[in-house]
Amino acid sequence: MLLNEEKCNLYLDAMVRGIVWFRNDLRIHDNEAIIDAAKSCEEVLPVYIFDERIFKGYTKFGFRKAERHRVKFVLDSIKDLKTSLAKLGLNLYIRVGKPEEELYKLAQQVKSSWVFCNRERTQEEVTVQDNLEQSLWTIGQEIRYVRGKMLYHTADLPFPVTHTPDIFTNFRKEVEKFVGIRDPKPVPKEPLRPISVTLDFGNVPSLSDFNLAPEDQDSTVVEGGETAAIRQIDDFLWGTDNVKQYFETRNQLLGDQFSSRMSAYLSKGCISPKLIYQKLKQYEAERGENKSTYWLFFELMWRDFFRLMAKKHGNAIFKLSGIAEKQNINDDANWKFIEKWQCAKTGIPFVDANMKELKHTGFMSNRGRQNVASFFIKDLKQNWVIGAEYFESMLIDYDPCSNYGNWNYIAGVGCDPREERYFNIMTQAKKYDAQGEYVKHWLPQLVDLNSEEVHNPSDAASLGYVKPIVPFSIWN
Repeated sequence: MLLNEEKCNLYLDAMVRGIVWFRNDLRIHDNEAIIDAAKSCEEVLPVYIFDERIFKGYTKFGFRKAERHRVKFVLDSIKDLKTSLAKLGLNLYIRVGKPEEELYKLAQQVKSSWVFCNRERTQEEVTVQDNLEQSLWTIGQEIRYVRGKMLYHTADLPFPVTHTPDIFTNFRKEVEKFVGIRDPKPVPKEPLRPISVTLDFGNVPSLSDFNLAPEDQDSTVVEGGETAAIRQIDDFLWGTDNVKQYFETRNQLLGDQFSSRMSAYLSKGCISPKLIYQKLKQYEAERGENKSTYWLFFELMWRDFFRLMAKKHGNAIFKLSGIAEKQNINDDANWKFIEKWQCAKTGIPFVDANMKELKHTGFMSNRGRQNVASFFIKDLKQNWVIGAEYFESMLIDYDPCSNYGNWNYIAGVGCDPREERYFNIMTQAKKYDAQGEYVKHWLPQLVDLNSEEVHNPSDAASLGYVKPIVPFSIWN
């Protein structure tokens, strides 16, 4: 006869357990992995692994893979996720390391049946999930993939991914009027059963654990996490009604009221695009729709489009020739110019103001991104991949599909129907920062200049500013 303790151990070993691996889906609403694990398993173990190759690693051109603003945002998001999971009766298991190794060891230890996770589509992430899958097969376990990154489900599209139109307008025309958007899945109503195996769950690391300095006191702090994301979209819609003017304000540069500020939350999956769409339709039903409310939906479609381009073209989005596979693309790397561009010391106020905002906050407006990328590629004539890698390092809202998709676009190797898209920096500066308020905010040494001088200071040295690295005459 078995002793009671032995019977208990046999019973626990027979439990059907599922690991929910959080990746870029740091939320509990509209999370298919949690729902599927709850349906299939008696016990659920949520896990987040800080991939050391991202949080401690470097890009090919020597930039940190993730600088402190984004790391801080992720740390906030994980803390918030822990709190949300606790309300479901679960504790979050946290480690720093290689996910494929940490998850394999954990799956062996807890004798799980499946690892549930969101499927990623770009090379670094695919390699990790493929290696994990092969390891799990050796112990009779599997990965069960779910969806959740996109507004549309690929199964609902009127074409296979490989036939996705390469021009956004064509994609939009084939999709927006004919394909429905599914409702986001709700948060589980009942608590889930936690893992019964004794574990050291670990703690949320700090910036110093990744050899990163604390946030500057003058940094613009964006709070990460699902709770903050939902609060932000609710405020943008109902709290301020700012969405009603979004089409007119979206190209503004200064302040935090001109856009939804959803990009960082979407990039880390703190909020589902389907939930944003659902809230937007509720707002339109209550307060009316216009071109501005449509534009928020329009930009969610752009985000899906870039993800589909990455699925369709694979690693081409990261290559110099881009998805267009163009030849003879400039691969120069003048590091003197590149460092001045990085450090906001080009002597071109509109460029420097945007680059300084990026350095201090991890954010830059879409208008700013287009201008500094065009300047880097077309005026400084540098290898666009270097610029894209720097954005990868710095941006709080970095997403490989959107970031590299946009740089492909500006470099002329992507999905832009225009052959040579060029941004005249002076024309753009005078149009979108007519009084120089944005430039003066980030470059206070120019604060006393009038609107005519601020974008082209005649005596930079006496103002404590730097000389321009290219002549202003190129924009005449």
